[in-house]
Amino acid sequence: MSGFEHYDQELAALDHEIRHYAAICRVSLANRFEIDACLQVHHSQMAENVAQENLRGLLILRIKVETEMIELGFSPPPLIPPVPVET
Repeated sequence: MSGFEHYDQELAALDHEIRHYAAICRVSLANRFEIDACLQVHHSQMAENVAQENLRGLLILRIKVETEMIELGFSPPPLIPPVPVET
């Protein structure tokens, strides 16, 4: 176990940071292509790219936590909660 005994709390804190950096970088977390692009591009350490590199690292960390949860039989919550459908 990675030390994430309280998965719900850890993911909530991680998701908060992901949403923060996604807003700074103008990355739509609802758009899988934007997330994939962020994960695949390694940004330089120039000041304007630090937020993008932080977002990339946070997304990678979330994927690792999700993987660990699934391996232990837990179901990770989605990064973006589903939008309620009006009837």
